[in-house]
Amino acid sequence: MQKSVRYNEGHALHLAFLARKEGTKRGFLSKKAAEASRWHEKWFALYQNVLFYFEGEQSGRPAGMYLLEGCSCERSPAPPRAGPGAGGARDALDKQYYFTVLFGHEGQKPLELRCEEEQDGKEWMEAIHQASYADILIEREVLTQKYIHLVQIVETEKVAANQLRHQLEDQDTEIERLKSEIVALNRTKERMRPYQSNQEDEDPDIKKIKKVQSFMRGWLCRRKWKTIVQDYICSPHAESMRKRNQIVFTMVEAESEYVHQLYILVNGFLRPLRMAASSKKPPISHDDVSSIFLNSETIMFLHEIFHQGLKARIANWPTLILADLFDILLPMLNIYQEFVRNHQYSLQVLANCKQNRDFDKLLKQYEANPACEGRMLETFLTYPMFQIPRYIITLHELLAHTPHEHVERKSLEFAKSKLEELSRVMHDEVSDTENIRKNLAIERMIVEGCDILLDTSQTFIRQGSLIQVPSVERGKLSKVRLGSLSLKKEGERQCFLFTKHFLICTRSSGGKLHLLKTGGVLSLIECTLIEEPDASDDDPKGSGHMFGHLDFKIVVEPPDAASFTVVLLAPSRQEKAAWMSDISQCVDNIRCNGLMTIVFQENSKVTVPHMIKSDARLHKDDTDICFSKTLNSCKVPQIRYASVERLLERLTDLRFLSIDFLNTFLHTYRVFTTAAVVLAKLADIYKRPFTSIPVRSLELFFATSQNNRGEHWVDGKSPRLCRKFSSPPPLAVSRASSPVRARKLSLTSPLNSRIGALDLTASSSSSSPTMTQSPAASPPPHAGKPEASELSPCRSPSTPRHLRYRPPAGQVADNAHCSVSPASAFAIATAAAGHGSPPGFNNTERTCDKEFIIRRTATNRVLNVLRHWVSKHAQDFELNNELRMNVLNLLEEVLRDPDLLPQERKATANILRALSQDDQDDIHLKLEDIIQMTDCPKAECFETLSAMELAEQITLLDHIVFRNIPYEEFLGQGWMKPDKNERTPYIMKTSQHFNDMSNLVASQIMNYADVSSRANAIEKWVAVADICRCLHNYNGVLEITSALNRSAVYRLKKTWAKVSKQTKALMDKLQKTVSSEGRFKNLRETLKNCNPPAVPYLGMYLTDLAFIEEGTPNFTEEGLVNFSKMRMISHIIREIRQFQQTSYRIDHQPKVTQYLLDKALIIDEDTLYELSLKIEPRLPA
Repeated sequence: MQKSVRYNEGHALHLAFLARKEGTKRGFLSKKAAEASRWHEKWFALYQNVLFYFEGEQSGRPAGMYLLEGCSCERSPAPPRAGPGAGGARDALDKQYYFTVLFGHEGQKPLELRCEEEQDGKEWMEAIHQASYADILIEREVLTQKYIHLVQIVETEKVAANQLRHQLEDQDTEIERLKSEIVALNRTKERMRPYQSNQEDEDPDIKKIKKVQSFMRGWLCRRKWKTIVQDYICSPHAESMRKRNQIVFTMVEAESEYVHQLYILVNGFLRPLRMAASSKKPPISHDDVSSIFLNSETIMFLHEIFHQGLKARIANWPTLILADLFDILLPMLNIYQEFVRNHQYSLQVLANCKQNRDFDKLLKQYEANPACEGRMLETFLTYPMFQIPRYIITLHELLAHTPHEHVERKSLEFAKSKLEELSRVMHDEVSDTENIRKNLAIERMIVEGCDILLDTSQTFIRQGSLIQVPSVERGKLSKVRLGSLSLKKEGERQCFLFTKHFLICTRSSGGKLHLLKTGGVLSLIECTLIEEPDASDDDPKGSGHMFGHLDFKIVVEPPDAASFTVVLLAPSRQEKAAWMSDISQCVDNIRCNGLMTIVFQENSKVTVPHMIKSDARLHKDDTDICFSKTLNSCKVPQIRYASVERLLERLTDLRFLSIDFLNTFLHTYRVFTTAAVVLAKLADIYKRPFTSIPVRSLELFFATSQNNRGEHWVDGKSPRLCRKFSSPPPLAVSRASSPVRARKLSLTSPLNSRIGALDLTASSSSSSPTMTQSPAASPPPHAGKPEASELSPCRSPSTPRHLRYRPPAGQVADNAHCSVSPASAFAIATAAAGHGSPPGFNNTERTCDKEFIIRRTATNRVLNVLRHWVSKHAQDFELNNELRMNVLNLLEEVLRDPDLLPQERKATANILRALSQDDQDDIHLKLEDIIQMTDCPKAECFETLSAMELAEQITLLDHIVFRNIPYEEFLGQGWMKPDKNERTPYIMKTSQHFNDMSNLVASQIMNYADVSSRANAIEKWVAVADICRCLHNYNGVLEITSALNRSAVYRLKKTWAKVSKQTKALMDKLQKTVSSEGRFKNLRETLKNCNPPAVPYLGMYLTDLAFIEEGTPNFTEEGLVNFSKMRMISHIIREIRQFQQTSYRIDHQPKVTQYLLDKALIIDEDTLYELSLKIEPRLPA
C-alpha cells in the first residue's frame, strides 16, 4: 500500500524560481515555529496560489511551500509578553503586525506570520486572500446552482420539444391526407372542364347576375361570421376565459413577487449570516442559522424553476397547457411541511439570538437594506407559510372559470386536491404561529425581556390598562381616591394575561415597557383571585364603596418568598368582569390540569395525560368528529371537524375546559346552532348529569375506584396508593366533630420541579360571623382549634397558604370511616366543594358518594360556562330577552338546590346580579347621544380649532362607533349581502362614518378659494393625521389620507406645490403605515406592537373574515361543523374586541364634535370634482 505522496521536485523548484522572479508579493516575514514563543525570519514569495519561503533572499532552494487555495487570512492580536525585558523592546514587538492563515482542510495547522509595518501586513493579507480564490469559489458555487437550474429548464424544454415533435408528426400525416384530397379534387376538375367550356358562352347579363349573387353571398357570410364573433365576445364563455386569463396573469405576478421575497431572505439574510457564523468571533452559530432559516434556500430554488416555467408558458397562453407545471411542482412541495413544522422553533431561536447584542446590531444592519423596505426578518420567514393556501385559492378561482370539457380541468382538480391535502396537514403545524408571534412582539416591547414568553405553550389571552392601588402594612388599602390624578398617573399599569402568567408593566416616557421589580411576573398557579375585596374593621364600608366596586385583588403566594397582594382597578364594571372571567378561567385550567395529572397520572412522559389517551373519543377520529395534531391549552387535541352534539359534549366535559375552545364556541356558536340549544344542554347537564354525560367519560372519571368503606390505610401501604400518590397519602374522612371544623384536601403528589406540591384547600366561610365546616379532615388534636381570623371568605379557586394544613408523612387520621379516592378528590376540588355543608347533610356520605361528586362537578361546570357567557358576551342577553329569562330561571333553580355549596351559591348570585341589574355604570358615550345634544355651544369653524383638538375628538368619535359593533355582525359576511343594513347596521354605520369624515376633510380643503389657504388646510389635516397616529387611531389616519388622495384634491398641482417638503414626507410615512399593500402588512405589524386603546381600520378585519368565509365552508360534505374555521374567525373577533374593550380617556368637547358631525359642510363627490376643475382647469392637450 502506498504510504506517501510523490511530487515532481523539478516542477516545484521551477515554480519557486518563478516565484522569486515574478511573484505577486515578496519580502521578509517572521514565521512562528512549532514552539510557542519562537519566531524565525524567512523570505517569502507568493506565486499564483502557492506561497514559498526561503532561508534568505539569495537562497535558490525553497525551505517550504503552502497551497493557499480555499484558505482564509485574518489579523490576530499580539501575543502576551511574559517575563522581564526592556520596555522599548516590548513596545517594538507590540507595534508589529500579526496575521494568521487558516487552511480549509483538517489536519493542517494555521500559519502564523508577522511583519514590521502595518501597511505591509495589509498588502500581504490582501495578496493571500486573492490567492485563496475565495471569490472564485463563491462564484463557482453560484454558477453551479445556475447550471443545475439550467439543466432543469433544459429537461423541461426537452419534454416540450418532445410534445412539439409529436405534433409535427401528426401535422405531417394531416398534410399527406390533404395532398391526396387535392389530387382527387384535381382529377374531378379535369372531368368538369367540358362543362365549363360550355358555360363560357353564357350571356353577359347572366354573368353579371351571378357576380352580384356571389358578392351578396360573401357579404351575408361575412355578416353572419361577424355576428357569431360578437355574440361569442359577449357570451359568458368568453367572459369566463378573460377572467381565467386574468387569474393566470395575476398568479404570475404574485409568483414573481414571492420569488423576489425569497431572494431577499436568502441573499440578504441567510448567506451573510452563514459567512458571519464562519468568522473568528461569530455572533451566531451555524446550527442557529440552520434552525432559523430551515430549508428556505431549497424553497427559493424550487420556485425559481416554477417561475421560469410560468413565464415560458405565459408567452403562448392560453393555447399551451398549464397544469403540467403543477404536476412537476406537487411532489416537491412537501418541503413546506418541514418549514411549517419548525416555524415556531425558528422564531423562538431568532428571539434567543437577539439577546446577543452583536447579532442584534448585525441583524438591524441587514434589515436596513433598502430592498427589505423596512420589513423585519420575521416577516420574510412568514411569507412561505401562506404560499400553499395562495395556490389553493388561485386554483379554486381558475377552476371556477374553466369549462368542464377543458383539456386541463382534471389536472387542475387533481393539483387542487393534493394541495388541499397538504394544507390540511400543514394547518396542524401553523395554528400556534400567530400566538408565538404575538408573544415575541410583547417580549420585544419589554426592555428587560421576559423568558416565559418564549414558551410555546404560553397562550396570549388579553391585555389592557389597569390602575394598581398602593398598599400598606397588614394588607389594608391606603386612603386614596379613584379620581386622584396622581393615582391615575403613577398607578397606571399595562397588564398582559397569558394562560400561565400575568404580567404587570409600567410604561416609560419613550413608550417602552418595564416589568415591575416586585410582582411584575405573577405565576397563576401561585395566585388567588378575590373578586370582591371584603370590608375590614377599620374600613367598614370596604374598598368597594371607595372605588365604585371596580377593584379586585390577586393574592400571590410564592413558594420561596413571603406572600403579597396586588390590588387593581378596572376602568369599568364590564372590563372588570371580563378580566375576572379570563383570570379565573386561566387559574381553573391550570389547577384542573394539575389535578388531572396528579389524580390520573401513569408516570407517562407524553404530553397528553394517560387518562385522556385512554379515552379514544378525545383524540381518535370518528364519523362525527375529526381531530388535528395540535393540542389546546388542556393538552387535548384540537377539534378540526365535529357535529354539534360532539361540540356540546366537549363544552360540558367535566374533566377539563379549554379557554380557547370556550372562547371559540361562544364567539361562533350561532353559525351552527342557537343559544336555546346551548342553554338546554347546560340545563340538561345540571338536572341530569348522569344521563347527559357519555358513559365512557364517567367510567374514566372514576378510573381510580374508591376503596371500600371502613378500610384503613396504614403507613401508606395500599398498592393503589403507592402507585397513584407519593407520601403523604390523601387525608381520610374523619367522624370527629368540633364546633368549628375545617375540611381540607391536600393533593401532595409532585406537579413539577418548581412547585413541590399542589394543594387545593377551601375554607368554608361566609360573610356572617357564624361559620360551619365539614369534618372531611381535621388538624391533629395538639394543633388546637383554628381561630376565626384565619378563615377567609369564599375565594376562587384556592386558599392562601397560611390556611393550608399538611400532615406529616405517613400520618393517618383516626376514626376513619371511608377513604377519599384520587378521583373523588379531583371531583371535589374541581367542583370547589371544599366548603361547609348545609345542616342536615352527612358530609361523610357526600365525599364517598359518586352521585354527589358528579352533581357538584356538573354544577360547577354549568356555572363556569354561564359566568363566562354572561360576563364576556352580555350582548347575547341584551338582544334576546327570552334567552335572558331562561338563564334567570335556571340560576334561580340552582339557588333552590339544598345541596348547593357556599361558593357555588355565591357564584350563582354573582351571575344573577350581573344578568338582572340594568347597566347603570355604563358611562360610555354613544354617537346618537352626541348628535342629539342641543344645549351645546355653537360649533366652531376649522380655523379656530387646533390640530390636537380635532385629532382627539376624531379619535373619540371613531372609537365610539367602532366600540358599539356587536361581534355577531362579523359572522356570515352580512356586510356583503343585499340586506346588509338590516343584518349589520353597526358595521354599515362605521363605514358611513368613515366616508363622512373623509368627505369632510376633502370638502374643507376645497372650500378655500386661494392656493395658500388650501395648502395650509392640507398641512393642518396632515398634522391631525400624525396626532391620530400617536393616539393609535389608524382609522382616523386612513380617513384623512384617503381624502387627500381623492382625485379632486390630488390633481391640484399648484396647491401641492405650496405644501412644505416636511409635510409631504410626513404624509408619505402615514400612507406607508396604513397602505393596503400585502394585506395591510405594515398596519398589522404596527398594531401588534401597540397597546390599547387603539382604533384599527375595520376594513382590514372584514377582508380577513371574507377571505376565511370564501375559502372554507362552514360544514363539510358529511354535515360536520368546520371548527378549524370557527377558530380562525374567533381569533379575529378576539383581536377586534381587544381594541373595543379599552376606551380612551379623552374628554368630550361638544364644540368640536358638532363641527365634525355637521353634514351640511360635506360636498358630494361630483360637486367636489367640478369645484376642483373650476379652481385648476385642465391644461389644453
